[in-house]
Amino acid sequence: MKNRLTKYLTEFSSLKLTRPISDKVRLLEISGVVLTGIGKFFFMDYLNWRLPFVVVAILGWSYYVYYRYKKDKNVLKDWGFGFSNFKSVLKMTWPFALVSIALFFLIGYIQGTINLTWHIIPLLITYPIWGSIQQFLTIGLLAGNLNDFKKIKFSKSFIIIITAVFFSIIHYPTIWLMIGTFDLALFYGHIYLKAKNIYVLGLFHGWLGALFYYTVVNQDPFTDVFLKYF
Repeated sequence: MKNRLTKYLTEFSSLKLTRPISDKVRLLEISGVVLTGIGKFFFMDYLNWRLPFVVVAILGWSYYVYYRYKKDKNVLKDWGFGFSNFKSVLKMTWPFALVSIALFFLIGYIQGTINLTWHIIPLLITYPIWGSIQQFLTIGLLAGNLNDFKKIKFSKSFIIIITAVFFSIIHYPTIWLMIGTFDLALFYGHIYLKAKNIYVLGLFHGWLGALFYYTVVNQDPFTDVFLKYF
């Protein structure tokens, strides 16, 4: 009896902490995502401030996550920051990852662009952090908010496609990156609208992205981003 009462009190407490998010807030979050995407073209592509932009974006959006969490303790779970469904989402994701890796090496072999060096190791460690932020922005805030609008209801297919198009456009002008990120966002959007877990999506984003650069795109992000500062 005591355990059951404790359970009910815990559930009631969590309900009190949950605050409904207005469409205005959701629209502001989507606008912030779009502005971040526009900032990529100016700071990363035009000014070539790749590392400073990534660092500022990570810190800025991390602060926003903390700010929202202080107001609503359940917002992290609502966005998909949690481990309760980590294994189940991992099971849905790893077959796609294996097929993607096989395609990377096949395309790289045909193109003659496979160039695996030790530079990929630090990227495999650090890129999932940036990958998680990107998934939080494009899948969590963009697709998630479009799906949860109260006054306007979009079909899931429309949400997934518009998110994939946006994610692809911000990787212009590298064609291979645009193709790869479009396909990735299609799959991730489908997964996220079924079961939210930013950690799994960010982890695979980082690992697949790093491998994609050294097999298909024929670029060395470690040299372009880090070594130029030393």
